[in-house]
Amino acid sequence: MKIGVPKEIKPQENRIGLTPDSVKILISEGHEVLVENNGGFEAGFENEHYKSAGAKIIEKAEDIFNDSEIIVKVKEPLSSEVKMIKENQIVFTYLHLAAAKELTESLVKSKSVCIAYETVTDKDGRLPLLAPMSAVAGRMSIQAGAHSLEKHQKGRGILLGGAPGVEPATVVILGGGVVGENAALIATGMKAKVYIVDKSSERLEQLKQKFGDLIIPQQSDKTDLKKLISECVLLIGGVLIPGAEAPKLITKDMLKLMKKGSVIVDVAIDQGGCVETSKPTTHANPTYVVDDIVHYCVANMPGGVPRTSTIALNKATIPFLTKLADKGYEKAFKEDKNFLAGLNVFKGQITYKAVADTFGLKYVSPKEVLTN
Repeated sequence: MKIGVPKEIKPQENRIGLTPDSVKILISEGHEVLVENNGGFEAGFENEHYKSAGAKIIEKAEDIFNDSEIIVKVKEPLSSEVKMIKENQIVFTYLHLAAAKELTESLVKSKSVCIAYETVTDKDGRLPLLAPMSAVAGRMSIQAGAHSLEKHQKGRGILLGGAPGVEPATVVILGGGVVGENAALIATGMKAKVYIVDKSSERLEQLKQKFGDLIIPQQSDKTDLKKLISECVLLIGGVLIPGAEAPKLITKDMLKLMKKGSVIVDVAIDQGGCVETSKPTTHANPTYVVDDIVHYCVANMPGGVPRTSTIALNKATIPFLTKLADKGYEKAFKEDKNFLAGLNVFKGQITYKAVADTFGLKYVSPKEVLTN
C-alpha cells in the first residue's frame, strides 16, 4: 500500500506520524511511504533519515493526500486537510471527535475510513495507542503546573516540594488512569502532597501498592471534592471516558473555593475538558486566568516534546499500521475486534457510539458496516 505522512499543521505541533525506523518496517513489508518535506525536522528526524529508510520525500501535502491509500498523522485533520481527504481513503490518527462536531460532520461527508488511535483497545479493555501520549501528558502536567505556580506566571508563588521549614504543596489529581498515574510519578518525585481521586476502589488500591504512602487515594463517591480543591494549589484534570466528551467535574462556582493563584492543568481538554472554565490553548500561549485561577489547557501537550512523543507513539502504533497495510482494513478489522474499536467514521457513517450520542447523530455498529 501507499502510506502518506504529511507534516502536522496544528499550531506548535512538532510530532510526525512515522519515525524513520517505522518507515523501514513498512518498506520491508513491501509498502511505499511518502513523507512531506521536512515533516519530521522539528522532532529531530531529517529528510535524509527518511530517504535512508526508503521513503520518498514529497514537497506538497496535497500530493501526499492525492497519492496515498493510508494517511498517517498525529493530530486530527484541520479543515484545510479535511478538504484533501478522498473517498475510501484511510485516515489513521488521533481524532477526539466527541469534542469536535464540525470535524465529525466533515469526515462523514468525506466518505473516508477514519480510525482513531484513542479508541483502539486491547484484550483488557485498555487503550494502547492513547497510553503513551497520556503518559507523556501526565508527566508534563506536573512540570507545566509547577512552572505556572511561579509568581511571574501569575501563579501563587509556591514551590511544589516546599523547602526546609516549609510544608510541601498539595496536588489533587482527578482520575487514576494513565495520566493520573504518571502525574503522580512526577508529583511525588517533587515531594508534593498528592491526592488521587478515582471512582474505582480497585484502581486506587493498585496505585496505593505502587506509590505506598506517597499518595493519598480518594474514592470519588466518598470524597468531599470541594474541600479537596480548597486545599490544593495544583489541580490536574486527567479523567477519561473513552471516545466521549469529558465530564465537567469542576464548575465555575467551584473556582471560588480555590486559593488565589492556584493552577489547573486540564489534560482532558482534547475531549472537551473536565473543568467548566477550560478552553483549548497552545504552547505559544498556554495559560489564562479565570477568577484568579491559572488555567493551563494546551490541547497537544506531548507536542512540546516531539522527539520523545513521536518515538513513544510509534512503538505503539506501528504493529497496527503494519497489520492495516498488509491485510487491508476489512481483514484487519475482522481478525481483531480491538482494532475495530478504533473505527470512528466509515464511508459516511458514524461507527463509534459515544461520538454519535454526543451530537445526537445516527450510529451504525462497525460490524454492521463491514458486512454491508
